[in-house]
Amino acid sequence: MAFVGKILNRLPDRVLVWALPHAEMLKFIVVGGIAFVVTAVLFFGIKWTVLPDNPVSANILAILVATVLSYVLNREWSFAQRGGRQRHHEAALFFVIAGIGTGINQIPLWTSRYVFEWRQPEVSVLVENLADFVSGSLIGTLLATSFRWWAMRRFVFPDEILHGPVVLDTDMAPGLEVPPSETTALD
Repeated sequence: MAFVGKILNRLPDRVLVWALPHAEMLKFIVVGGIAFVVTAVLFFGIKWTVLPDNPVSANILAILVATVLSYVLNREWSFAQRGGRQRHHEAALFFVIAGIGTGINQIPLWTSRYVFEWRQPEVSVLVENLADFVSGSLIGTLLATSFRWWAMRRFVFPDEILHGPVVLDTDMAPGLEVPPSETTALD
């Protein structure tokens, strides 16, 4: 909470009023950003070293590693107020949905590579890598993330466990009296 609290304390009230009702989505986006960086770094690292002739396989490996990280972060932070399922059932659903998302993520990269043939020797190394980044890392990730947001809330973490309204810590909203055991939606 210390890190999040410091960030929240610096936000103007009008931003904070907007952010708190969307806290779950904002946390999901932050986790997605972390997973995106992990995916991009691993994708290009694997593609340029171990699997230079198999970019789709490199992307799948990178996404699998980022998916495990994403599960832990989403379970413990983004959707910590939701759940109600046994962990093994929740994890199985998460990985099925992540697998579907991985398939969705590959469609633009596969299309770029094998339909439009934006790969060497038809195009330069720069164009190939730019096309891989835009199609696999940007477009594919956007499509897969949209699907995952909907599916995670619908199937994996469906029930809100909150037993009352979302409240602010007193140090973030001066004058608001909140019992010390309550936490913010962004915790």
